[in-house]
Amino acid sequence: MSKFEIQSPKHCAKKEFHFNKKHYKKIFFIFSTFFTTFLAIIFLFWLILHPSKPQFSLKEVDIYQLNLSGPRLLNSSIQLTLLSKNPNQKVSIYYDEIQAYASYKGEIITEYTTLLPFYQDRQESNLLTASLVGTGLPVSPSFGYEVGRDQTVGRIVLNLKVNGKLRWKIGTWVSGRYRFNVNCVSVMAFGPNIPTGPLSTKQGAQCSVSL
Repeated sequence: MSKFEIQSPKHCAKKEFHFNKKHYKKIFFIFSTFFTTFLAIIFLFWLILHPSKPQFSLKEVDIYQLNLSGPRLLNSSIQLTLLSKNPNQKVSIYYDEIQAYASYKGEIITEYTTLLPFYQDRQESNLLTASLVGTGLPVSPSFGYEVGRDQTVGRIVLNLKVNGKLRWKIGTWVSGRYRFNVNCVSVMAFGPNIPTGPLSTKQGAQCSVSL
Protein backbone atom coordinates (compact mmCIF):
# COMPACT_ATOMS: atom_id res chain seq x y z
CA MET A 1 0.00 0.00 0.00
CA SER A 2 1.47 3.36 -1.03
CA LYS A 3 1.77 6.07 1.52
CA PHE A 4 0.69 9.59 0.74
CA GLU A 5 2.14 12.53 2.59
CA ILE A 6 0.18 15.73 2.55
CA GLN A 7 2.13 18.89 3.39
CA SER A 8 0.33 21.83 4.85
CA PRO A 9 0.49 25.27 3.11
CA LYS A 10 2.42 26.52 6.12
CA HIS A 11 5.12 23.88 5.61
CA CYS A 12 5.40 24.70 1.89
CA ALA A 13 5.74 28.43 2.59
CA LYS A 14 8.48 27.73 5.13
CA LYS A 15 10.39 25.61 2.63
CA GLU A 16 10.05 28.26 -0.09
CA PHE A 17 11.27 30.96 2.30
CA HIS A 18 14.35 28.86 3.14
CA PHE A 19 15.08 28.43 -0.58
CA ASN A 20 14.71 32.16 -1.32
CA LYS A 21 16.95 33.06 1.61
CA LYS A 22 19.75 30.78 0.32
CA HIS A 23 19.26 32.16 -3.21
CA TYR A 24 19.53 35.79 -2.07
CA LYS A 25 22.63 35.01 0.00
CA LYS A 26 24.29 33.50 -3.07
CA ILE A 27 23.42 36.52 -5.23
CA PHE A 28 24.67 38.90 -2.53
CA PHE A 29 27.95 36.97 -2.22
CA ILE A 30 28.53 37.05 -6.00
CA PHE A 31 27.72 40.76 -6.20
CA SER A 32 29.97 41.57 -3.21
CA THR A 33 32.88 39.61 -4.71
CA PHE A 34 32.47 41.33 -8.07
CA PHE A 35 32.22 44.79 -6.51
CA THR A 36 35.27 44.23 -4.25
CA THR A 37 37.32 42.96 -7.20
CA PHE A 38 36.25 45.95 -9.30
CA LEU A 39 37.29 48.41 -6.57
CA ALA A 40 40.61 46.61 -6.11
CA ILE A 41 41.35 46.87 -9.85
CA ILE A 42 40.53 50.62 -9.85
CA PHE A 43 42.70 51.18 -6.77
CA LEU A 44 45.61 49.25 -8.31
CA PHE A 45 45.18 51.18 -11.56
CA TRP A 46 45.25 54.47 -9.63
CA LEU A 47 48.37 53.45 -7.67
CA ILE A 48 50.24 52.59 -10.85
CA LEU A 49 49.17 55.67 -12.82
CA HIS A 50 48.63 58.13 -9.96
CA PRO A 51 49.30 61.49 -11.64
CA SER A 52 51.81 63.89 -10.12
CA LYS A 53 50.88 67.56 -9.86
CA PRO A 54 51.92 69.76 -12.79
CA GLN A 55 55.00 71.90 -12.20
CA PHE A 56 55.24 75.66 -12.74
CA SER A 57 58.29 77.89 -12.54
CA LEU A 58 58.71 81.63 -12.89
CA LYS A 59 60.82 82.59 -15.90
CA GLU A 60 60.43 86.36 -16.16
CA VAL A 61 58.46 89.24 -14.63
CA ASP A 62 58.47 92.79 -15.98
CA ILE A 63 56.70 95.63 -14.16
CA TYR A 64 55.93 98.46 -16.57
CA GLN A 65 53.54 100.39 -14.34
CA LEU A 66 52.63 100.38 -10.67
CA ASN A 67 51.42 103.77 -9.51
CA LEU A 68 48.47 105.48 -7.89
CA SER A 69 46.20 107.68 -9.99
CA GLY A 70 44.44 108.88 -6.84
CA PRO A 71 44.62 108.32 -3.09
CA ARG A 72 43.31 104.76 -3.42
CA LEU A 73 43.22 103.94 -7.16
CA LEU A 74 45.98 101.88 -8.77
CA ASN A 75 47.14 101.58 -12.37
CA SER A 76 49.34 98.56 -13.11
CA SER A 77 50.94 96.74 -16.05
CA ILE A 78 52.95 93.54 -15.57
CA GLN A 79 54.26 91.07 -18.13
CA LEU A 80 54.48 87.48 -16.85
CA THR A 81 56.23 84.43 -18.33
CA LEU A 82 55.82 80.99 -16.76
CA LEU A 83 57.11 77.54 -17.64
CA SER A 84 54.54 74.78 -17.24
CA LYS A 85 55.74 71.16 -17.14
CA ASN A 86 53.88 67.84 -17.02
CA PRO A 87 56.16 65.48 -15.03
CA ASN A 88 54.04 62.37 -15.69
CA GLN A 89 55.26 59.59 -17.98
CA LYS A 90 51.83 58.03 -18.63
CA VAL A 91 49.37 60.85 -17.99
CA SER A 92 48.54 63.84 -20.21
CA ILE A 93 46.76 67.02 -19.10
CA TYR A 94 43.95 69.13 -20.54
CA TYR A 95 44.00 72.70 -19.19
CA ASP A 96 40.40 73.82 -19.66
CA GLU A 97 40.40 77.09 -17.71
CA ILE A 98 43.40 79.26 -16.80
CA GLN A 99 43.45 82.71 -15.21
CA ALA A 100 46.44 84.74 -14.01
CA TYR A 101 46.72 87.82 -11.79
CA ALA A 102 49.19 89.59 -9.49
CA SER A 103 48.93 90.51 -5.83
CA TYR A 104 50.99 92.64 -3.45
CA LYS A 105 50.83 92.09 0.33
CA GLY A 106 47.51 90.29 -0.03
CA GLU A 107 45.91 92.88 -2.35
CA ILE A 108 45.01 92.08 -5.95
CA ILE A 109 46.81 94.64 -8.12
CA THR A 110 45.74 93.53 -11.63
CA GLU A 111 42.61 92.28 -13.30
CA TYR A 112 42.24 88.55 -13.95
CA THR A 113 43.71 87.66 -17.35
CA THR A 114 42.36 84.58 -19.14
CA LEU A 115 44.85 82.35 -20.96
CA LEU A 116 43.93 80.06 -23.84
CA PRO A 117 43.15 76.43 -22.96
CA PHE A 118 45.75 73.91 -24.12
CA TYR A 119 46.69 70.23 -24.12
CA GLN A 120 49.95 69.11 -22.50
CA ASP A 121 51.37 65.74 -23.49
CA ARG A 122 53.39 63.45 -21.22
CA GLN A 123 56.58 65.10 -19.89
CA GLU A 124 55.97 68.10 -22.12
CA SER A 125 56.85 71.70 -21.18
CA ASN A 126 55.12 74.88 -22.37
CA LEU A 127 55.86 78.59 -21.98
CA LEU A 128 52.88 80.67 -20.86
CA THR A 129 52.84 84.45 -21.18
CA ALA A 130 50.26 86.87 -19.84
CA SER A 131 49.84 90.64 -19.80
CA LEU A 132 48.42 91.58 -16.40
CA VAL A 133 46.82 95.02 -16.38
CA GLY A 134 44.82 97.03 -13.88
CA THR A 135 43.18 100.44 -14.36
CA GLY A 136 41.73 102.37 -11.44
CA LEU A 137 41.77 99.36 -9.11
CA PRO A 138 40.78 100.23 -5.52
CA VAL A 139 43.53 99.56 -2.97
CA SER A 140 43.94 100.12 0.77
CA PRO A 141 44.95 103.54 2.13
CA SER A 142 48.31 102.09 3.21
CA PHE A 143 49.25 100.90 -0.28
CA GLY A 144 51.33 103.95 -1.18
CA TYR A 145 53.11 103.83 2.18
CA GLU A 146 53.96 100.13 1.76
CA VAL A 147 55.39 100.64 -1.74
CA GLY A 148 57.44 103.62 -0.52
CA ARG A 149 58.84 101.56 2.35
CA ASP A 150 59.80 98.75 -0.03
CA GLN A 151 61.57 101.29 -2.22
CA THR A 152 63.57 102.45 0.80
CA VAL A 153 64.49 98.84 1.63
CA GLY A 154 65.49 98.28 -2.00
CA ARG A 155 63.23 95.40 -3.02
CA ILE A 156 59.60 94.60 -3.76
CA VAL A 157 57.88 91.20 -3.45
CA LEU A 158 54.97 90.25 -5.70
CA ASN A 159 52.84 87.13 -5.86
CA LEU A 160 51.98 85.97 -9.37
CA LYS A 161 49.05 83.57 -9.24
CA VAL A 162 47.39 81.20 -11.69
CA ASN A 163 44.24 79.19 -11.11
CA GLY A 164 41.89 77.13 -13.23
CA LYS A 165 40.64 73.64 -14.00
CA LEU A 166 42.39 70.65 -15.55
CA ARG A 167 41.61 67.07 -16.59
CA TRP A 168 43.87 64.02 -16.60
CA LYS A 169 44.09 61.81 -19.71
CA ILE A 170 45.26 58.18 -19.40
CA GLY A 171 45.02 56.35 -22.73
CA THR A 172 41.50 57.04 -23.97
CA TRP A 173 40.11 57.69 -20.48
CA VAL A 174 39.66 61.34 -19.41
CA SER A 175 38.96 62.32 -15.81
CA GLY A 176 36.59 64.93 -14.46
CA ARG A 177 37.75 68.46 -13.83
CA TYR A 178 40.08 69.32 -10.95
CA ARG A 179 40.72 72.84 -9.71
CA PHE A 180 44.37 73.86 -9.41
CA ASN A 181 46.11 76.88 -7.88
CA VAL A 182 49.62 78.15 -8.57
CA ASN A 183 51.51 80.71 -6.48
CA CYS A 184 54.82 82.20 -7.64
CA VAL A 185 56.85 84.63 -5.52
CA SER A 186 58.93 87.24 -7.32
CA VAL A 187 61.54 89.32 -5.45
CA MET A 188 62.71 92.32 -7.48
CA ALA A 189 65.28 95.05 -6.92
CA PHE A 190 63.39 98.28 -6.28
CA GLY A 191 65.05 101.46 -5.10
CA PRO A 192 65.53 105.15 -5.84
CA ASN A 193 68.65 104.44 -7.92
CA ILE A 194 67.02 101.88 -10.23
CA PRO A 195 67.36 103.00 -13.89
CA THR A 196 64.24 104.11 -15.73
CA GLY A 197 62.34 101.41 -17.59
CA PRO A 198 60.51 98.29 -16.47
CA LEU A 199 61.51 96.49 -13.29
CA SER A 200 62.59 93.04 -14.47
CA THR A 201 63.63 89.75 -12.96
CA LYS A 202 64.59 86.39 -14.45
CA GLN A 203 64.65 84.03 -11.51
CA GLY A 204 63.50 80.61 -12.65
CA ALA A 205 62.01 80.08 -9.18
CA GLN A 206 59.76 77.08 -8.59
CA CYS A 207 56.12 77.89 -7.84
CA SER A 208 53.87 76.10 -5.35
CA VAL A 209 50.99 74.09 -6.87
CA SER A 210 47.90 72.80 -5.07
CA LEU A 211 45.06 70.62 -6.36
